[in-house]
Amino acid sequence: MIPSPGLERLNAFSDGVFAVLITVLVLDLRPPEVPTLEALLASWETWLSYGVSYLFIAIVWANHHHLLRYAKESTASLMWYNFAHLFSVSLLPLATAWMAVSELAPQPVAFYATVFFLVNLTYLLLIRELIDPLPEEEVSPQVQRVMQPFWARRYLGIELPNRRTGDL
Repeated sequence: MIPSPGLERLNAFSDGVFAVLITVLVLDLRPPEVPTLEALLASWETWLSYGVSYLFIAIVWANHHHLLRYAKESTASLMWYNFAHLFSVSLLPLATAWMAVSELAPQPVAFYATVFFLVNLTYLLLIRELIDPLPEEEVSPQVQRVMQPFWARRYLGIELPNRRTGDL
């Protein structure tokens, strides 16, 4: 259970944004003009882009849902990190549509990858905001191992200092 009304609103708002993004994502899908399987398969780039983006948004939502369970209160910094995270996720329908219509051209694919990077970076900032300040006994060793800033080093090549100790 979420401990404060501000967190309930933050969670509800976030869930609404994720729902809208998945809806917007599907609006770009168009049925083929000809009712054949070949016509459907001819637009495989669109279907692949949609499938990857849908799965990515679902994973991001599940991770976001899990992470917000560690929030004790809705602070200004939590709200702004959350807004940054939702903004980066909101770029996925645009990146997906551009990549699909370009038939996987290099610039749209690079933009798509940049959006993935931003989504992950903003998620790391949420981890830093919610997990680092907690006393170690409140976070299981498994969660500590998974959500420590080494993710930034390992997957993004950047250093995020631990807010508890100030160490890199």
